[in-house]
Amino acid sequence: MSRIAVVLFNLGGPDGPKAVRPFLRNLFSDPAIIGAPAPLRWGLAELISRVRERSAIANYAVMGGGTPLTGETQAQAAALQAKLAALRPADNTRVFVAMRYWSPLTDQVAAEVARFEPDEVVLLPLYPQFSTTTTASSLTAWKTRYAGPGRRHAVCCYPDLDALADAHAALIGEAWEAAGSPPKVRLLFSAHGVPERVAASGDPYRWQVERTCAAVVAKLQRPWDWRICYQSRVGPLKWIGPSTVEEIERAGADGLGVVIDPIAFVSEHVETLVELDRDYAAVAQRVGAAPYIRVPALGVQPRFIDGLAALVDRALSAPGLAPGATPCEAGFSRCALRTLAA
Repeated sequence: MSRIAVVLFNLGGPDGPKAVRPFLRNLFSDPAIIGAPAPLRWGLAELISRVRERSAIANYAVMGGGTPLTGETQAQAAALQAKLAALRPADNTRVFVAMRYWSPLTDQVAAEVARFEPDEVVLLPLYPQFSTTTTASSLTAWKTRYAGPGRRHAVCCYPDLDALADAHAALIGEAWEAAGSPPKVRLLFSAHGVPERVAASGDPYRWQVERTCAAVVAKLQRPWDWRICYQSRVGPLKWIGPSTVEEIERAGADGLGVVIDPIAFVSEHVETLVELDRDYAAVAQRVGAAPYIRVPALGVQPRFIDGLAALVDRALSAPGLAPGATPCEAGFSRCALRTLAA
């Protein structure tokens, strides 16, 4: 029997209004988000968290005051642990959740994993597409904080994993059929954006998003008019596009409704429940993009959980860091396999 610790990584979110400012401070203090020297970065993080606190509290109030992300991730962990118990009945496997910017924080979870005394540790980010602003930040934080036992394995990304594409395709079909299978709609894959300077630095995120979307389209049961777009822009920097708002407006001008799939989000949180369901729905109503159909995030969709379990099983067969699907093409200098060590 092996003792196996699986650590799921996500960004996390505030669990109440009082947590909003420290959550934002943690976020913007991360050198992966703001690359300025430490003293300047900390000052900027304090300033940004104060400026954005009120509007962020208002957004989280729509969801009851805090994020549902933590609870959804814990549900994914429980589903994955049950699946791994069935796949590997001879092993003692525990799945932990480590959030980057709010509890359960990496320090706390690293201590919990150490107390478990695992023989193997599998690091599994819940970001299917790798970026230096998400996966790299989480894996680096773990590396600097975990001092416990266990051979380490890590999955850097799984943008075109077959099970991931199957899960998205199933949820798109279900949402479209539940809306009455309207014919005049455009499928929009909406991913969280990143600044153009991040993409230009050799970060493979946009390329991996494109891989995911192509894999999903190949699984769909009917031909779709589809586009990729990006949401959640903040600050004065130029971000990759087109924006989701622009694509909704374009669909309205073309006389089409939209089906929006949150392609880079595996759980519901402020970007889906507020930005997509409230803000962008209002844009669609304004420009006549009807119907407006929002595909749910993956959550505990069975095929997705099966895919995560397969990634864990595969990771255990080799030490170090590995992609869960197609590796990055040459030219992406900030690909995980070139810049990180598990």
